[in-house]
Amino acid sequence: MKNTKYVFVTGGVTSSLGKGIIAASLAKLLQERGYSVTIQKLDPYINVDPGTLNPYEHGECYVTNDGAETDLDLGHYERFLNIPTSQANNVTTGRIYQSVIDRERRGDFLGKTVQVIPHITDEIKRRIQLLGNTGEYDIVITEIGGTVGDIESLPYIEAVRQLNWELGHDNAIVIHLTLVPYLAAAGELKTKPTQHSVKTLMQSGVNPDILVCRTEHPISDDIKRKLALFCNVKQEDVIESLDAETIYDVPIMMFNEGLDEVVLRKLDLCIEEKPSLNKWNEFLHKHKNPKHTVEIGLIGKYVELHDAYKSISEAFIHAGSSNEINVNIHWIHSEKINAKNVEKKLGKLNGILVAPGFGERGIEGKITAIQYAREQKIPFLGICLGMQMAVIEYARNVLHLEGANSSEMDENTPHPVIDLMEEQKNISNMGGTMRLGAWDCTLTKGTKVYDAYKSDLISERHRHRYEFNNTYTDVIQASGMKITGTNPKTGLVEIIELDNHPWFVGVQYHPEYKSTVLNPHPLFIAFIQACLAHHG
Repeated sequence: MKNTKYVFVTGGVTSSLGKGIIAASLAKLLQERGYSVTIQKLDPYINVDPGTLNPYEHGECYVTNDGAETDLDLGHYERFLNIPTSQANNVTTGRIYQSVIDRERRGDFLGKTVQVIPHITDEIKRRIQLLGNTGEYDIVITEIGGTVGDIESLPYIEAVRQLNWELGHDNAIVIHLTLVPYLAAAGELKTKPTQHSVKTLMQSGVNPDILVCRTEHPISDDIKRKLALFCNVKQEDVIESLDAETIYDVPIMMFNEGLDEVVLRKLDLCIEEKPSLNKWNEFLHKHKNPKHTVEIGLIGKYVELHDAYKSISEAFIHAGSSNEINVNIHWIHSEKINAKNVEKKLGKLNGILVAPGFGERGIEGKITAIQYAREQKIPFLGICLGMQMAVIEYARNVLHLEGANSSEMDENTPHPVIDLMEEQKNISNMGGTMRLGAWDCTLTKGTKVYDAYKSDLISERHRHRYEFNNTYTDVIQASGMKITGTNPKTGLVEIIELDNHPWFVGVQYHPEYKSTVLNPHPLFIAFIQACLAHHG
């Protein structure tokens, strides 16, 4: 079995510094050097998972193949590493406490008083080492959510302290990501916030091995020497992380700074094989030097927070780069679309994507946008709720089924063309009970989706409770809307397409979850190509 090494990534000074991107960038460089690497995220909030969190609160809920509802950072991990994550890659405080309390109720602790130390920290350490104990990975990178000093993060920092001592310094190191702000009035970078952040970390018994310093301006050697002196690290262990044009520049920037070599030296691992970043650089070159631009409207209910649709926007980048096309996303709130202004809002677009979501708010705007895309022959992609709204729009405006709706929005609709899945009808708990994870789908040959995938069997990830009502299959197919993808075991409708339209596809699953830098999703590639044709 491999002697797995562990890298912990903590953050200080402020949130949103980009721990996930630094972790993913380091993992990519180590992967390119021939090491097997995975990344996990430890989230300090008490929710069991992000599945019940409002997208405005937390951004996108990312779904893995095995059906885990996880933090959006796992999407970055998959997009950078091009390998799937799992339930074990995301742990929350809620999950930790739930596990410990369940064991206490069973009597596993034999009457002992259950405490944060050792019981909670032992469970955290067990979760951290789950991936390492599989024998699959040379290196496990663990990102600790939150900011050092937060009350919520204290048990995680304590667990890191214990593991560093138990595993030994050659087997576990800590990277501390911090901020070196620039004060315009003084005209200089200030190191004091980083010093205080490191001091707070050290008060918990954890010494950082490497400092990664986010900054708007280059850090001089003098500042690096100062940080090294005050923060108990060597000067070569102070890594500059300048603001990047795109997150996909960060692996290249970290390679130029030598972050991967510093990590490998500290873990006593071979650094002979240089990372080959040819494909990554090719992707970046195409992304930054497009030959065409298309205008695509993303119609959603949470567009004020772009992170709510993070995987979709990244999938556009991947597919756009492969086509050498710049995708200019227009973020359009569905609540602000109506029959009077739809031409003004959507008339200049080359494509329309109606995004996923839950609940009644804003659905009439989505339906209006879909009707406009259908009638004006604008390429259309509907994802999850977007696919369901396409069925409702067609039922209302083409089949003239008055009042057609989803039973999610109207329990008394006379035509529930979208209805609650049978196995969902007796479920009362909302968390973790949807149709989740990867499910098979068979495709009909000679269709848009078959042309995109070039396969008659695919597997895609799902997150929904409601589905196409098969009672309406015959009447809908007889009129021009075709069912072109179904689950081979259950017969659930996965994909619809329109005849007599350049490109009109709705999918019940989430193709965006499987798009990566090196493997752009074929459905997004086909959609963007259709948008370019419309533009032409």
